[in-house]
Amino acid sequence: MPQDDGERAAMTRFLITGGGGFVGQWVARALLARGDDVVLAGLGTLDHGPAILAKDERKRVRWIAADMRKTDDVDRMVEQSLADRIIHLAGVAFPPLAEKDPTATYDINALGVVRLLAAVDKRRKAGVSDPTVVVVGSATQYGTHGFAEMPLTEDAAQRPSTVYAASKTSQEAIALAHFRSNGTKVVCTRSFNHSGVGHGREYLLPSLVQKVKKVRHELVPTIGIGNDVVRDYLHVSDVAAAYIALSDRGRPGEAYNVASGTGISVRDLATEVLLLAGLAPDISSDPALIRGVDIPVLVGSPAKVKRDTGWTPRKTHADIIDDLLNAATD
Repeated sequence: MPQDDGERAAMTRFLITGGGGFVGQWVARALLARGDDVVLAGLGTLDHGPAILAKDERKRVRWIAADMRKTDDVDRMVEQSLADRIIHLAGVAFPPLAEKDPTATYDINALGVVRLLAAVDKRRKAGVSDPTVVVVGSATQYGTHGFAEMPLTEDAAQRPSTVYAASKTSQEAIALAHFRSNGTKVVCTRSFNHSGVGHGREYLLPSLVQKVKKVRHELVPTIGIGNDVVRDYLHVSDVAAAYIALSDRGRPGEAYNVASGTGISVRDLATEVLLLAGLAPDISSDPALIRGVDIPVLVGSPAKVKRDTGWTPRKTHADIIDDLLNAATD
């Protein structure tokens, strides 16, 4: 945290909603490294999230307990943070969980941004602050497109086919409407797949790493995979850098892909995990992992975000897998 008024004045104050989560903590780490003032907000306490921030980093952030479903919480969060920039990550992030409770998903993902931007607008109208708000969406908003259309640009049609995707599409529409009607400085993302240390085991790459550990211990003879879809994968540190770059240089009222432009199939990812772990590829199809609704291919063009902010990914699939393998200790 800043030590004096002069130092504080030179810093940019950031509020990260969903700040105790996987991506939120990675964004916080990157902001602390460049000397910014960081406020994290979320349910419960920071200790309830994954252990990503080091002990000294945790001491340098401020925590505000807030529930995006409660207007009073959101108003207080925005007021107390004194933020120059807001990166809005709070939401239901796991698609199968969204399907189980659509009402809660729309309340948090779509109505949550209504409450957030209403709180921001109150501050703006009072002449207190006028923060840039990065609203983080999902590549699943695009829905199904053919292989020949890849990589998708931001002009591609949005065809959400799940509760999660529809809630994120709604979130973006609400945010951009605020820009058009109120001039709120909103920048939206359509973020493609990303992973890294601290990512939940229910997600693809961490689950593959856990399966490799079982192969190593001879608990299972092979790795099972579900739908062999093609996805665009980024290292979470690159995604954090993209969100910060968009908060600095993104054009308000615009939506940006956060993507690499390169796709890889689930089978090829599994093969890469096995090879990097020093094991021979032995992959089977697991019917229990097959999803009835799954987009066959989803790859995004990063041209727009590169043009407007200069951001470009620095890490590869191998870097993600290597980090996950080295972090897997149990």
